[in-house]
Order: sequence, then C-alpha cells, then structure tokens
Amino acid sequence: MRIGPTNATAAALVLVLMARATPLLAQEGDVYRAVTVQAAPGELLNLIDLLKEEQALARAGGEAPAMMFRHSQGDFWDIFLLYPVTDLAAHLPRRVEASRLAPGAGSPESPGPAAELQAAIDGLTTWREEVFVHGPPVEQVTALWAQTGFFHLEMFQGLAGKRDELIAQRRMENDYLERIGKEANAIFTRIAGASTDAFTIGFYRDLAHYAEPNAVSDEAAGQAAIDAGFEGRAYIGSYLRSLILRHHDTLGVAIP
Repeated sequence: MRIGPTNATAAALVLVLMARATPLLAQEGDVYRAVTVQAAPGELLNLIDLLKEEQALARAGGEAPAMMFRHSQGDFWDIFLLYPVTDLAAHLPRRVEASRLAPGAGSPESPGPAAELQAAIDGLTTWREEVFVHGPPVEQVTALWAQTGFFHLEMFQGLAGKRDELIAQRRMENDYLERIGKEANAIFTRIAGASTDAFTIGFYRDLAHYAEPNAVSDEAAGQAAIDAGFEGRAYIGSYLRSLILRHHDTLGVAIP
C-alpha cells in the first residue's frame, strides 16, 4: 500500500511545490541562528536570567535579540533560541572576535561585555547545539512570536536523497492545514551547523489552542489532504516518516 505520492510523481511534486506561490510562512528567505541549550542541574532560572541580559545587550548594540521559549514537554533540552541574522557575512566575524576575546582564550586584550556574558552563559550550560537556517521573513516571525505564547517545534533529519522531498512534504502539510482552516507552520531549512535538515514552528495562544479539533468534517479533511497532494488524510504522517531518519517534537512556552 502506498504511503504518499508514487515514485513517478514524487520528484514532480517537489519541483511544483518548491516553485509555486506558497503561503508566506512557507517561504524561506531570511537567515537565522537556532540554538538549543540544556542548563546545568539547578541552574535553569539563572541561565534564563543571563539569556535575558544577552537580549538587552543585543538591543543596546543595535542587533535583533533572540526569540526564546522554554521546553514544556518533548525533547531533553531546556531552551530554544532563534536569533535573526540580518547579515551572515558580518555575523560570523563578530562571533569569532567575541570568542577570541573570551576569558581563557589566550588573548592579551580584556574581554568585552559580550564575551564575559557568553562565558557566564557557557558556565551554566551542560549541552548546546546550533544550526544556521533559512526561514520566513524576520518581521513576520517576530510578530507571530509576540502575538502568541505557545509553540510546537518539530525537528527533522531527512534520509539520504530525501531532503528536498521532506521540505516539499512540509509545504504540502501547510497546504493541508490551511485548507482545513488551521494556521500554517513556519518552515526553516538548514544552511550549516547541526544535523537538523529542517524544522517547523507552529504558533499558538496556549495549549488549548494547540489541541483544538478540526473545524471541518472528517470527509472534508480527507478531501483537503488529497487536494494538497497526499494519498489521503491517513497517509500524511506515514508519508513524512518515509522521508526521515529522525524526528523530535517539543512543546514550549514563551520566555518574556
């Protein structure tokens, strides 16, 4: 039994879905740095305080601060941070300079406030992973972040040769969601860094909003899935799983 588009049509679907006019949330154009961290035992609240200081320092320096949420259930890490990167070519040299001036780096120069703060953050961090990604327009993501307070983050590592089809599937699922009256997810695709090929963020008011049932009948939802390119509604998840090596789900609440 098939679980998604046939092999003969899969490649064509990828090309069509990547070229067609898609909802704004499904277009990846701006650059972000996504970071997940696990706090040292008993240090979560202190780490959050330091990350808030980092936000204030970024604002004072004219940079966009990170958008943050705290893990509620799902993956093992504690905090997700999404940093808008307006100029990747300028961002990387600044990070190299900050690390060189960090305490213990062997530089004769005195570390600046950013380097000292980063050293303090590192001192309370047990585990850390980061990835640079393309994502929707920064203005739209920051507006959604400000308007909502509950997030559903899904991270995907695609099978060899399936990355483009994986991203196309995420766009197909956004198409399906919009057809049944739900909000599309923001799609982010890997540039460099961790093994995550793509991740999506769903924006909700709260847990009740996330758990709301479909507003359409099962029959209408089934037709919406077919119209979005799936074999049927029951095949949405199984088709996704035919494209991925790993998949991590996390629910979280905003850190104000």
